[in-house]
Amino acid sequence: MLNQAPLNQAPLNQAPRHRAPAPMGEHFELTASIGGRSQRVVVTEVAASLRELDVDGVALIQDYPADAQPPWCAGWVLVPWPNRVAGGTWSYDGGAQQLDITEPENGNALHGLLTRTPYGVGALTADSVTLDAGLSPQPGYPFELATSVRYQLMEDGLIVTHRLENTGHRSAPVALGAHPFLRLGSVPTEELTLYINADTHIEVDERLNPSGITTDVAGTRNDFRAGQVVGTVDLDDAWGDVRREDDGSSLHYLEAPDGSQVQLFMDASFGYVQAFTTTEFATHGGMVTAIAVEPMTAPADAFNSGQGLRWLEPGEVWEASWGIRYQATRKSLADAEEA
Repeated sequence: MLNQAPLNQAPLNQAPRHRAPAPMGEHFELTASIGGRSQRVVVTEVAASLRELDVDGVALIQDYPADAQPPWCAGWVLVPWPNRVAGGTWSYDGGAQQLDITEPENGNALHGLLTRTPYGVGALTADSVTLDAGLSPQPGYPFELATSVRYQLMEDGLIVTHRLENTGHRSAPVALGAHPFLRLGSVPTEELTLYINADTHIEVDERLNPSGITTDVAGTRNDFRAGQVVGTVDLDDAWGDVRREDDGSSLHYLEAPDGSQVQLFMDASFGYVQAFTTTEFATHGGMVTAIAVEPMTAPADAFNSGQGLRWLEPGEVWEASWGIRYQATRKSLADAEEA
């Protein structure tokens, strides 16, 4: 079941944010102590990106130098589409639409329209921050949206809630996602086991756009339901038909050899998950292997396929949530209780 944000909040932190060098603008740092555990999160002004997350001192997000661009789109909010629009072209009301090409090597429009946008602070408490950004009509996307993302610390991690409102005068196509790179403390990413609880794999062409073929994962290298060690795989892949709980939520995770986990949970709005690996993620200590496990409400090229795409009517509001949890081993939890 999807975790809910805690109802009781700590007294307001009088200094919850600090100025950081360009290019990501101001950083917002929140710390809390909820349920006898400690939590910390850092998000950025530009792209409302998730930069750091710790629970009980265990890092759950792969961070990067404060004065650097996020490697491989790390932590970005992806609105009004995640992943790609093939060729940046799609059709609306019988007319051709052309988005800017932001992935020139493949000739696609990548990851939405707010990845370079500074967000404003909509609300701030001791353990949450809400960042707001608007979308005006522009080439390839002639619609108006008000968007926000709320980062809320909770006992075992973080819940992220997106809000999209159509502030224009005609229905607007929307999808959303995020690009968190998960980690599990000091355990090398190569030693973690990836679990994707999904029954189908979305096949892509040479430009990484869906080919129109979806395959059953059973008996294939794309079956991560029983887990595969990250060090043995090379991924830039998406899955559908996620296995859902009774409330529609789903769970995907990385597990360390000791049984501890960093979990990505998604509410019923998120029917797709992407995993991406790289051996060239730039950190303070040099290049490391890293893995992004990405919640998506629609797969790549949804503006053309319509798959997972949502149309917001004028004045309509849509909210969707996902989050990250730390599941320690029973032994470590017992040790913490004794301490």
